[in-house]
Order: sequence, then C-alpha cells, then structure tokens
Amino acid sequence: MKRSAGVRTDDSDGGAPVTIPRVPAREAAEDELSKPMYHENDPSPLRRLLDWVWERIGDLLDAAAGATPGGWVGLTVLALLVALFLIGLRLRMGALRRAPGSAGHGELFGDRPRSADEHRTAAERHASAARWSEALQERMRALVRSLEERALLAPRPGRTADEAATEAARVLPDHTASLYAAALAFDEVTYAGRPADRAAYLRLRDLDDAVRRSRPRLTGGLPASATPGKGVV
Repeated sequence: MKRSAGVRTDDSDGGAPVTIPRVPAREAAEDELSKPMYHENDPSPLRRLLDWVWERIGDLLDAAAGATPGGWVGLTVLALLVALFLIGLRLRMGALRRAPGSAGHGELFGDRPRSADEHRTAAERHASAARWSEALQERMRALVRSLEERALLAPRPGRTADEAATEAARVLPDHTASLYAAALAFDEVTYAGRPADRAAYLRLRDLDDAVRRSRPRLTGGLPASATPGKGVV
C-alpha cells in the first residue's frame, strides 16, 4: 500500500513514529516564521525599494555598456561628450530669458528711484569697463527718467521700454524710429540675453543726448506705428 506523504517525528516514548501531513506541517512552519522575532533585522520597505531601483539602474547601465563600443570606457567617453555639448550649447545661447515684469536686473527701474544723471553716471561706469549690456540698460533708464523729470512722461511704475518709446514718440515724433530701436535693443539685452556692443551703446547715448536737446511737440498724436509690448524698463 502506498504511504501518504508527511513529516515523521520520533515518539518521545520510543514508540512508533508520528507522521504529520505535508500541508499542516507547511502551515505550522509559516506561522512560526511569521513571528516578529525572525524579522527584526529585515530591511525596511523603503530600503527594499531603493535596492530594487539601483538594481534596475545597474541593469540599464550594463546593457548600455554592452551596446557601446569599448564597454564602460566607451560609455564614460560618450557621457563626457554629451556633457561638453550641453555646456557649449548653454554658453552659445547665453543667459536664459527672464519673464517680463520680473524683479531685478530685467526691470527698467529698481526699487530705489534714481535720477537721470545717476543712471547716466552708472551707464558711463559700465561703458568704461566694456560692460556694454549693462551700460545700454542704464542709458535707456536715463533717457526715460529724463523725460519724466521734464514732465513729458508721467512717472509710472512697471512701464515697459516699448510703452515708454510709444509715449515718448507722441511728443518727440522726430525720434520715433530711434526710440523704438532703443526699446528693441533694451528688450533683446534684458529678455533675450543678447549681449550689446559698443556701437549699440553709442547709438543709445547719442539718442539720449539728442532727446535732451529736443523741443517736444505737445500737440502731436500717437504715431501709426506704435506697438506697445513687453520689456519692463
């Protein structure tokens, strides 16, 4: 007769062995091993998750190294080339564009009001150090502040370079094209991160000097080409 599968243990009294069926034996073992005393040193769920993630990353890197000529050496060289490419691309594109109206260097006027002469002094200081972008920004601020000081523009926080050019062109129509060009140069330096050069600064300086000597046309209307835009000055 075929005997049933089970676990045999010796009788403590030396009698016949005791046979425990397989399923109850397995359940008894599982119940015993589920006690906390057997799991005090088990890794935490977070540690098990991190171990699993690192194993998957290791598998991906091994696969990449196997598919790259030269193995790990080739993969390292490839990573360095990609990093150098990204650095070069970042340098080529220049500074990231700032959001219009953001505080700081991109604004036409800062928190502390300064006179037109103070802005001109700052512009010349930057120009003497060949910091043409900063010089151009300060000269644009000087131009707008000068118009405010002459009561040709009403002081208004948050005014943009384009808006200033549009408003100034109403009373200085002979300088309309130059004013819009100055606003565009300010926007490109401040928001597009395009560096100015000496020629651009000198054009704006000459415009500032010309505007200071100009007589306003107080009855002039808004030029047809006025296009208000961004570029907080």
